[in-house]
Amino acid sequence: MRTVIRTGAVLALAGVLATGCTAAGGGPAPGGTGGTPSTARGDAKPSASTTAPGGPALPARLTGQKPDWRRCTAPEGGERPGSAWRCATVQVPLDYARPDGPTIPIALIRKEAGAKDARLGSLLFNFGGPGGSGVDILPRGAAEYTALGSRYDLVSFDPRGVQRSSGVVCRDDKEQAKAERTVDYTPDTSAEENAFRADAASFGQGCERRSGTVLPYTTTSNTARDMDLIRQVLGDAKLNYFGISYGTQLGAAYAHLFPENVGRMVLDAVVDPTADAVGHARNQTVGFQRALDNYLKSTGQSPEAGTRRIVRLLEKLDRQPLAVGDRELNDSLALTGVVMPLYAQQNWPLLTSALTKAENGSGAELLSLADWYNDRDASGHYSTQSHSQRAISCADSAERPTLDQARALLPEFRRLSPVFGPFLAWDTAGWCADWPVKGESTTTPVSAPGAAPILVVGTTGDPATPYEGAERMAKALGQGVGVLVTNKGEGHGAYGSAACVTRTVDAYLTGGKVPAYGTTCA
Repeated sequence: MRTVIRTGAVLALAGVLATGCTAAGGGPAPGGTGGTPSTARGDAKPSASTTAPGGPALPARLTGQKPDWRRCTAPEGGERPGSAWRCATVQVPLDYARPDGPTIPIALIRKEAGAKDARLGSLLFNFGGPGGSGVDILPRGAAEYTALGSRYDLVSFDPRGVQRSSGVVCRDDKEQAKAERTVDYTPDTSAEENAFRADAASFGQGCERRSGTVLPYTTTSNTARDMDLIRQVLGDAKLNYFGISYGTQLGAAYAHLFPENVGRMVLDAVVDPTADAVGHARNQTVGFQRALDNYLKSTGQSPEAGTRRIVRLLEKLDRQPLAVGDRELNDSLALTGVVMPLYAQQNWPLLTSALTKAENGSGAELLSLADWYNDRDASGHYSTQSHSQRAISCADSAERPTLDQARALLPEFRRLSPVFGPFLAWDTAGWCADWPVKGESTTTPVSAPGAAPILVVGTTGDPATPYEGAERMAKALGQGVGVLVTNKGEGHGAYGSAACVTRTVDAYLTGGKVPAYGTTCA
């Protein structure tokens, strides 16, 4: 499982339970190029850039770019091409410490504001992941942003290391399918532990072999710098921004680096900025069990009894997977299938049906939910979102927990959640194990003194980014900057599904009305 959002955003369980809403698709954006820097490099393993905004100035050839907006060939789903969607590519430094060096392409998509005479500028979106394709996702979810699209040019992008923007590729479909079939992500024996670790190392080696040039530079801080260059290229004095899930971490990183350039910014489904790798895993263990408990209560089951029921099913599938055509539903895929519907309350009935059928010997529905989460289509093709996600996460995080350290977490994590705890404990050692480049830091700095007010929206039943993270983010941004808005509800992300939150955010983004700190939507 990878942390992935499915409601127009992108983030979920750490590591194999990753972050956010994935998007199918691929290939170069119109007017752009594909996945390699424009100048070849021979460096083996350069360090990730940590250049501050006060570092080397960007050359005019970058800041003075004029995007060549062309009709998009086929944004998938949502509003169809032939409409007002246009795509372009801008060049950004591969390494901001060497702004005159090699560049890479960043793919953009835009729909111009409907009310030209009332236009407020551009509104840049990131839907999470990390690794979600904004070029794919924004047209799909554009109907949710109709009110915003009347006043803003709606803009999104594929961040560096994602799909059209020098997208990271680590393994092919056959290798991915084999890993799903043969690797136990909650190992019970030494042999399974060795296979688990070997698979993580193999994944990293594949990333280095196929995408080694860009791999050290896929950090959140570099993407934040890309966003400031995008702001300049779009002609905006300030960055107006809407970040969801991992997009909240990215937006906060931008505010930290460029507080004076923050315009109106919304962070929805908020990542805890104080958590390290183990802390994120612990947070999600609590968050997903909380969401599962709420789901079980809604079906008339006690959380304790319902949890035991799911654990029994997973243990049974660990011993004997269910055949589904020429495939199998094992315990890891079943757990992924359980995770998927917890992202949105309207999908809870899907979980009820899938669990019941799996208990009766049919694993097709749980496997279908897992495929949905893992971005596997009917032909067996997987998107590369999980590849980008791991590349970004491991470039960010300097931590490399060992198998022994993961094993030591098991008692605590099992106590927090018998369903999700074992996976998330082991995952701390599998996600960035033997990664070919060093990570940047333990946590992402987010303090932004002097920045304009930033709305921080947390949902009390959010499984992937638990509500407590929003409280910590609002505090960490700084007094007078972080403005906490609480949504009492379920699901990952509140805008578009909670009417009160949607009204509050719209009033802020289109009218500049900053709500009171602690505003609550029930």
